[in-house]
Amino acid sequence: MDRLKAMAILVKVAETGSLTAAARALKAPLPSVSRRIGELEAHLGARLLARTTRRLALTDVGAAYVAASRRILEQVDSAERAAAGEGDSPRGELVVAAPIVFGRLHMTPVIAGFLAQFADVSVRLILSDRNANLVGDQIDVALRIGALPDSALTARRVGEVRRIVCASPDYLALHGAPETPEDLERHACIAFEALEDRAVWTFGDRVVRPRVRLSVNTAEAALEAAAVGAGVARALSYQAAQALATGGLVRLLPTFEPAPVPVQLLFDGRGPTSSKLRAFLDFAAPRLSARLAEAAI
Repeated sequence: MDRLKAMAILVKVAETGSLTAAARALKAPLPSVSRRIGELEAHLGARLLARTTRRLALTDVGAAYVAASRRILEQVDSAERAAAGEGDSPRGELVVAAPIVFGRLHMTPVIAGFLAQFADVSVRLILSDRNANLVGDQIDVALRIGALPDSALTARRVGEVRRIVCASPDYLALHGAPETPEDLERHACIAFEALEDRAVWTFGDRVVRPRVRLSVNTAEAALEAAAVGAGVARALSYQAAQALATGGLVRLLPTFEPAPVPVQLLFDGRGPTSSKLRAFLDFAAPRLSARLAEAAI
């Protein structure tokens, strides 16, 4: 069995989501693709794919093996190009994950600049407020906001943001502005579920239970609701920066805000780093730092 060939087929199956799509992309007969995967599973003594009548997914073992296979195939490709005199120039697809608003405001323009400079690299950008699993979701680099749990992953810090509370001028004209965090228990509040527990908002060592009238699952929805007078919203500073700058929202309780939270690029630093990932980190990190500094409030 040609293990490198089998690895390449498995990676393509993972990327396309099915044996049929992988066979089409590889211009190979479907039975050959299926047989190669079967031979690889037999060689490893483990199931790599979970097959059902409706979908095909990687097992936990399969996800880890695909991540390792991608690194091995990239190293082999780099070695072959170096031997042919092409050097270790960045090439291939890079998968990047980021929170929705951050991705739209900051990551997308940085990626556009990166693509303009590196013609042989393509990027698949995944925007979600859910923290993706880098290995399981086959992500090369993810932007994370907040403290990171201990793990084997490597982080490169690019800045920090604050948790702020804000409301519209119209809302404040009708209801007044809270003077302490405890006042939020009497105001109409808007909770962004991905930011923290909707039932509890913390301000340093002070814990309050806001009167939540509206709960949403995106920061943009929370801030839009606040802008039209639905109540007091809590968000990250970069999410509200534009509305605060234009006067659509007013920042509240700044002296009670908790310490800033770090913004970091997270990647798997085990083993050699691919040239495309090195290039992206070196390109994106200083530019994201500059954008966060400009957006600081």
